[in-house]
Amino acid sequence: MTEHEISVTVNGTLHELKVESRTLLVTALREQLGYTDTNVGCESSRCGACTVQVDGTPIKSCTRLAVQMDGASIETVGALGEEGKLNPLQKSFQETHGLQCGYCTPGMLMTADAFLQTASDPSREEIREALEGNLCRCTGYHNIVDAVELAAERREADQ
Repeated sequence: MTEHEISVTVNGTLHELKVESRTLLVTALREQLGYTDTNVGCESSRCGACTVQVDGTPIKSCTRLAVQMDGASIETVGALGEEGKLNPLQKSFQETHGLQCGYCTPGMLMTADAFLQTASDPSREEIREALEGNLCRCTGYHNIVDAVELAAERREADQ
């Protein structure tokens, strides 16, 4: 199998690594670089548990090859907060009980964060549409939508 040398910046840290042509981004993140905050769910792009942001755009990391990411800036959910301090979106999830088992939460947070970067005063329907590629098998989404709505309200109030 052919190996490729790539450079990626993950959560602000530059990494150089060798990956096989077939290595998925989620596998490289978790197994080679140790970013286990990105979850492996369905490995078929249906659940969104593996969502990360690449150059500011949310993608399902089980659908991209690591070699495609050469030179990219990648953010996992670990980039959202600081050690011991939640960011406003994470805090909203905590306050509204927007998680239950927590398995889908990293992907939900990364998708919601990217959505809120461009959405101004989103409706509940717009929030649901933004999150539709992320599955939660526990909560029924009501509290997740509440969390994103609360975070959006707080961002509006801070501006």
